[in-house]
Formats: sequence, structure tokens, C-alpha cells
Amino acid sequence: MIPKIDSQIGISVYSTKFNGIGGRIKDEAEHFNVNEVLSPKSLKSIIPQDGYAVYKLKKRKIDTNHALSDIFKKTGIRLKSLGLKDASAVTEQFVCSDSKSKSIENYSSEKYSLEKIGHVKKPLSKKDMIGNHFSIKISDYVGNLSDFNEYDKILNFYGYQRFGSKRAVTHLIGKALLQRNFKKAVNLLLSFTSTYDSKENTEIREKLADPSNYKTYLDQVPPQMDVERIVLQEMIEHDDPQKAIHAVPLPLRRFYVQAYQSFLFNHALSAAFDDGENLFAAQEGDVCYDSHGIIGKYVKGLDQFLALPFVGYSYYKKTRFDFQISKILQTEEITPKDFFIKEMQEISSEGGFRQAAIQCTDYSSKDTTVEFTLSRGSFATIILREIMKPEDPLTAGF
Repeated sequence: MIPKIDSQIGISVYSTKFNGIGGRIKDEAEHFNVNEVLSPKSLKSIIPQDGYAVYKLKKRKIDTNHALSDIFKKTGIRLKSLGLKDASAVTEQFVCSDSKSKSIENYSSEKYSLEKIGHVKKPLSKKDMIGNHFSIKISDYVGNLSDFNEYDKILNFYGYQRFGSKRAVTHLIGKALLQRNFKKAVNLLLSFTSTYDSKENTEIREKLADPSNYKTYLDQVPPQMDVERIVLQEMIEHDDPQKAIHAVPLPLRRFYVQAYQSFLFNHALSAAFDDGENLFAAQEGDVCYDSHGIIGKYVKGLDQFLALPFVGYSYYKKTRFDFQISKILQTEEITPKDFFIKEMQEISSEGGFRQAAIQCTDYSSKDTTVEFTLSRGSFATIILREIMKPEDPLTAGF
């Protein structure tokens, strides 16, 4: 039985035969550890001095964006991360300054520490990070964790956090933007409720469903709803939904569109698996990635990984998955050209490709803990979903 939240984010299948052990994750932040893995070449490029400062950011119970924002406020140093890391975990990642002239040594606060490890001639980017290593404790499960051995047969779905986790709304906002329905996007952003959200948040969102309440309840919006406050302020001042959405930081506006693309990808991957397509081996005519992340056509004898289209305005139709994708787009009443947004060109997306299956290495389990390494962009929660097969992923800590 597929949980309701899975269906809402486009996941309608399990790709392993394992029965699932249930249980919970993230009872404590220390139960979920993530360490970023840099390529050997990138690690060698870190030198003692001269260039852009590189730091190791260790954090607990704060997400990457809020940690970097706090560091900038406290020190004046603007840092860029190679990837975003969960708030409800203990994480270690590399961050890099965007200026050669400004750097500090070490800095720490209650939720994070920053340790300077050297300099690089050019700033590190996402391409320097090849993956993440995870060490995760599963509590109160039933059965044998050690019996799971299908880690090479897991589909590369986008995980719950891509869609807002407890409030799975990011892809819905993205779809509204593609449909140029800025009023709906504002309404979803402010008033979409979820049974998993706090009572306080739900109450304020219910009030914000009525635009006549905007001014009355602005001051009651909790500080963690920072984006909602920005949008509310704009709506109170201008009563223009497009202008209000434009006030949302650009990375987040782009993220909404990407979340909807992720929903389409999950949906297509589920449908292709259901239709009996082999998603764990490439064949003639397929688009693939090689071991260096270079994309190209399938070549017999090469070590390649099957890829599925990530729909955008440059959607490539000539794959064996066009049947499923076209059907989904028709049902969703969306076309590839909708991803070019004239009214807000900076959030347009041409699309691309994503690997169909997760490349999981260094897999091991001992007692209640499972460890593995995933390539950049794959979600640990999708591995855990197949191991645990939880009845309700969100109450299980996902």
C-alpha cells in the first residue's frame, strides 16, 4: 500500500521486493548524519593560502541557508554551499567564500561551527561535490535490517524534502507559476494547510485564506514564515500577486518550478516502472550518463547509467519514456513550452535529464544503523523508504 503523501509527490511504486521493517528515523538529530564527499581532484586543489577561503561547516538543527545567512549577519562573510543539507540532522559540508579579500578563521554558534581548511584558486561549485555519505539510525523497527540487499534496485525519485516535507506544496506553487496563475501561487504559499503542520501555523494559514485578513494578521505570522511575511507585505502594499511573487528570493522562485519538474519526473518514473520498462539497464536509443557525469547516447560496452527526461521548454521527446511523459503532461494540462515564462523569464527552465536509478555504494548495516554513499542529487530518504516501507513516512521522521 503506497502512502498518501507518496502519491501526492508522484511516487506510486516500490522497486524492491523487501517487505519493509517499519520503524522511525530522526528521533534525535544525531541519528541522521550526513558528510559531503568532494572529488579527490577538488580536495587536492585546497592549498594553505591565497585565493578563496574554504570552510567545513558542521551544523545541527538548522538548514544550510539559515546557517549561511546567520554567518553573513554576524561576520560579514558571504559563503556559498555546494548543496543544501537538512535541518533535522547532524551535517558536515564544504562552503566557500565569494571574495578573495574577505575571510575569517574559525567561528561557531549554538547550532553550527565553521572551520577554515584552506584556499582554492577558483571558488568551489556543485561539480566539485560528488556525493554524500550517510549514517542513519532506525528506531523501533520489526524484522532484520541486515536482510535488505536490494540497494542497487532503487529508483532515483525526488524525496519528500523537495516538496516541502510536512507541507507538500512547493510543486503546486510551481505549477501555478507555469500557468501564470500568480493569484493561486500566492494563495497556496500563504494558506495551504497540512495535517502534519503545527496547530499555530495551521490556524494562521486558515486566516490568510481570506485576503481581507492580510493586514490584520501580518504581525501574528511567526518569524519562521519569513517568505510568507514578504509576500503578505507586498500584497498589503500593492495588491498585485505577480509583484508579490516577484518579491520572493530568486533561488526559491526557481525552486518552486524545479519542484514541479521533480513531481513530473517522479510520476514518469513510477509510470514507466508500472509499465514494465527496465529502468536499471540502458538499451539502444537511450540517453545515459557515464561515470564522469557526461550525458550522451547509449553505447554498447560502455559503463553508462540510464537517464529520464526532466521536463522543461527544451523537452527531448525521442526517448522510450515519451509515452508516459506525454500522457502525464496531458492530464496535468501543461506543455513543455509553458516552462518558458515570459512574465518572469528568470525562473524559466529548459529541463534536462536525471538518472533513473540510484547509484548507492559502500552500503552496510549493523544493529540499528545503516550506512551508504549516494551520488549528488539522490535522496537518502528514498533508500530508507524501500528499507522501511513506512505506513506514514512523515510521522516516521521522513
